[in-house]
Amino acid sequence: MSALSTDDILNGYINGIFPMAEADGSIYWYSPNPRAIIPIDTYKPAKSLRPVLNKNYFQIRIDTNFEAVMRGCSGPRGEEQGTWISENIISSYTALHRLGYAHSIESYLDDRLVGGLYGVAISGVFFGESMFTIESNASKVAFHYLIQILRLNRFVLLDTQFINDNVRRYGAIEIPRGEYLDLLEKALKMKRRFDGKVLNFL
Repeated sequence: MSALSTDDILNGYINGIFPMAEADGSIYWYSPNPRAIIPIDTYKPAKSLRPVLNKNYFQIRIDTNFEAVMRGCSGPRGEEQGTWISENIISSYTALHRLGYAHSIESYLDDRLVGGLYGVAISGVFFGESMFTIESNASKVAFHYLIQILRLNRFVLLDTQFINDNVRRYGAIEIPRGEYLDLLEKALKMKRRFDGKVLNFL
């Protein structure tokens, strides 16, 4: 099966849909109703995370090992069987990364990648895709710095697709699909750029 084209993925996002792979490799497109988003302006780190942030326990890097982050996200999780991040998906999003649309936030411990997340930035929207963690709090710290980047670059919409316990801990809420599409339309009209260098320690 040939890889998804980058144009297909970008066009999907701007129309409110996104791809996921089934166990047999088939690609399906989804537009959940309701849709989950994380309000950028109301996020606050959990009290338990603040000591980790203050001690700079993890080294944060942006876009230095995108494919490795995707492969971390594609690994097994507990009792879950299979993954929606197929080789086809990895190839396609890595191509999007080379074009400057897909980005990774990476947490390192002693120069070892121990967690992170990735997603796609278009205009004023960041479409969060997945995260993984090997060391406790690694993905939570990566998410914290994603929010800082989005705030400093004046992004207005953070899409997280489906609601679950993981995204709830970051303040995710559900909104009707129609409301999401209205927010998406407005955010896509805003000229924004995902620039990790706004974090002054990078």
